[in-house]
Amino acid sequence: MPTPGEILLSLLHHGDGVDSLPETLCRRAAEDLSADGVGLTLLSDGGHRQVLAATAGTARVVEELQVTAGEGPSLDAWRERRVVLLSDVARVAPARWPGLAPALLEAGVRAIFVFPLQVGDIRLGVLDVCRTTPGRLEREQLATGLTYAEVAVTVLLHLQEEGGLAAGLDGRLLDPLASAPQIHQATGMISVQAAVGLAEALLLLRAHAFVHSRSARDVARDVVNRTLHFYPDNDGEAER
Repeated sequence: MPTPGEILLSLLHHGDGVDSLPETLCRRAAEDLSADGVGLTLLSDGGHRQVLAATAGTARVVEELQVTAGEGPSLDAWRERRVVLLSDVARVAPARWPGLAPALLEAGVRAIFVFPLQVGDIRLGVLDVCRTTPGRLEREQLATGLTYAEVAVTVLLHLQEEGGLAAGLDGRLLDPLASAPQIHQATGMISVQAAVGLAEALLLLRAHAFVHSRSARDVARDVVNRTLHFYPDNDGEAER
């Protein structure tokens, strides 16, 4: 099973120069998980929803159907902060998603596995994995799916820092950090407060900025001014 670092290095160094980084991630995840489609969707508490990337065919159909129905495994996974595993869509109770399940079956989708994307308790979106045949994920495949979800979070925050692929991103995600001294200072403070490494502390800062529609610099200023704190016993979630 590949590690997050191995997947990231592969995405960054062995892309084909055509697909965006999220699209490359979806394609590679589909290959490693023996899936017919993988999609990466951004979600926020304010109701924003954007399909950032998806493999052609099945994955895009799944995303479009869920957007139209306003319900589905993606929203459940995001709201409940848990993995949703549907090994056979045909066996889903009719009352669970009355407007969605029949449409998925008609489109040929038989299994869906959804991994929430989050840093601590801060939610960013979901990674959807779908198949046209029923069947559960094997234990190693489930672990690989969780690894790809971790990589997807890193990719989102990498794009935020680099400011790349602007046409494919929600503007709230684009907040280049450059080398702002205050952000570096805030990262160090968050690292101490949340008892995490500097890299994870920076991820917490970026994720909080995105979810709350603020710039990373504004969040950093609050941390430095000690009006915003990140606590280890609250999964790194920020509190005032």
